[in-house]
Amino acid sequence: MANFSKPSVPRFSVDVYQNEYLPEGGREVNAIVTVTSTGGGTLAGATAAPRPAGPDAGAAVALMVDCSGSMDYPPTKMRNARDATAAAVDSLRDGVHFAVIGGTHVAKEVYPGGGRLAVADAVTREQAKQALRRLSAGGGTAIGTWLRLADRLLSSADVAIRHGILLTDGRNEHESPEDLKAALDACAGRFTCDARGVGTDWEVKEVTSIASALLGSADIVADPAGLAADFTRMMETAMGKEVADVALRVWTPVGTTIRFVKQVAPTVEELTGRRTEAGPRAGDYPTGSWGDESRDYHVCVEVPAAGVGQEMLAARVSLIVPQPDGSAQNLGAQGLVRAVWTDDMTASTSINPQVAHYTGQAELAQAIQEGLDLRKAGDIDGATAKLGRAVQLAGASGNADTAKLLAKVVDVVDAATGTVRLKAKVAEADEMTLETRSTKTVRVKK
Repeated sequence: MANFSKPSVPRFSVDVYQNEYLPEGGREVNAIVTVTSTGGGTLAGATAAPRPAGPDAGAAVALMVDCSGSMDYPPTKMRNARDATAAAVDSLRDGVHFAVIGGTHVAKEVYPGGGRLAVADAVTREQAKQALRRLSAGGGTAIGTWLRLADRLLSSADVAIRHGILLTDGRNEHESPEDLKAALDACAGRFTCDARGVGTDWEVKEVTSIASALLGSADIVADPAGLAADFTRMMETAMGKEVADVALRVWTPVGTTIRFVKQVAPTVEELTGRRTEAGPRAGDYPTGSWGDESRDYHVCVEVPAAGVGQEMLAARVSLIVPQPDGSAQNLGAQGLVRAVWTDDMTASTSINPQVAHYTGQAELAQAIQEGLDLRKAGDIDGATAKLGRAVQLAGASGNADTAKLLAKVVDVVDAATGTVRLKAKVAEADEMTLETRSTKTVRVKK
């Protein structure tokens, strides 16, 4: 049994990479903002949000296991799901609150029951595993009901970190897309959630939309035998989270407009539409929970045109944690985005390497999505062009993992020019893996 010691509270730092030079009249400023949290000490002088007493009262986890009828085909799938959930339970730290939910067209409490959470220790972990052995498959799929039950259970604990792990093997056929979206809207900001699709009978966009809305990860486990290892990794990552509800606060001066804010590493995630206002000329963009890790964000702002020799602060990026009373705890790290107008053409036309790299990674993700959609629609020429561009971008940026996935869907004639042919036969698992992992990026080479 894995029993992870509690990590120390991380310290945050912010680094900004940009070419601040604009030609006369230039208005668009692009910057890559790297946020890093490293273990140890306090949050750059600020203390973490206070936690309740107890051995580890700072986290709660809800495990949602698909128990619909299709989980019996083949029978090993349900057994693998039970074993994977048991492995995840074994990875819980002592003191973490947790519950197991069985999901069909309704959501049922598998353990501990009674509308409450258990507290992890040797006894409760064993009881949870015994309850898992009794799980059987039967019924439909209504994922929104699973999420709403997870929300009710997780919200009953006075903890800082609330996290869900969701496994499904089929399409969400027993509730409308509107019902699922309403559930996601209700749960967003209340807990984070990793989502996994097992086998090949589930809908990629459903699973990725769950992870996106709830600021978690999405992936495919094509072979159910791989579930236990994947669930263990997910739980280890969840156990490493120490600061919840971190937001990027972006302040801009009068006359400046934010074009977009998006996460670009480790995955591409659009954040622009998730902004909440935070006082005059400032807005908060949610990033979820953090442990010991680093992520990159692309901030694009439009500034007022100015003449040669002028300069201005285009944006200030800081990190905050919203508090229950409406205030915000500042995590003590910030970065500045600048604009300087020059008549030096070399300076004003050079593209910062980080900005160029992540612009390409975002285009890569979009090209894969559009290419696969066109392929499904029967537009061979359009799909070939988009996936060829994706092969070209993956090769140029050194994204070897994505290049390998693309090579299972297209025959690569010339990667440098993006010349490809669609494969006549593609394994469903290979296509779904490419689609699910299309937003995964590689860091820029230093």
